[in-house]
Amino acid sequence: MPKGKKKTKSKARPKKSKKKKKSVLLFPKFFQKWSLIFIGLFSLLGLLASLNFPRLTMEKNMTPTDETTVAFIAEIGETSRYLAARNDLYASVMIAQAILESDSGQSQLSQKPLYNFFGIKGEYNGQSVTLPTWEDDGKGNPYHIDAAFRSYGSVENSLQDYVEFLEGSYYVGVHRSKTRSYKDATAALTGVYATDTTYGDKLNSIIEQYQLTIYDTY
Repeated sequence: MPKGKKKTKSKARPKKSKKKKKSVLLFPKFFQKWSLIFIGLFSLLGLLASLNFPRLTMEKNMTPTDETTVAFIAEIGETSRYLAARNDLYASVMIAQAILESDSGQSQLSQKPLYNFFGIKGEYNGQSVTLPTWEDDGKGNPYHIDAAFRSYGSVENSLQDYVEFLEGSYYVGVHRSKTRSYKDATAALTGVYATDTTYGDKLNSIIEQYQLTIYDTY
């Protein structure tokens, strides 16, 4: 630096003060987001509860007999749904008949190795068993007879033979393509499949009580 000249200090430039950013309150947006999620969840739960209500009510009020029937429905329900759909039948009617004819799988005829859930008489592959049974004379008067019933050896054989049995000309009116609802099918069975004059009414009651029409969708 040349002599004789004073060293001058450079003046520091004043620092620009940074403007503080205004804080944005994020809570309302956060709250709105989760509120929508919770509302959606509660709506879904409400819908599921409304759909499940009849079943839950039935289970809550079930008697031991109902529990036996529900277990029997669980055993044959899905196979019945499949076979009925493939053979133009109502699974609801099929299951109701099995419940009525076999006393929910508790009758002597429905036990192993017979598995005759539908009270079908005659022989199956040469196998049968003779048991006492009640008939109706068509006027509401019951009478007792001994009859030969088919012996199946398995649950699957029993269900399959039922749908084949209903292929007969007597049962044209039972098929879905020939009816408007399951009630037409149960009416067509009355006095034909069984001599009991109240047969259709009994089947309708069982179908309604246990909500068996859910098996008519496949």
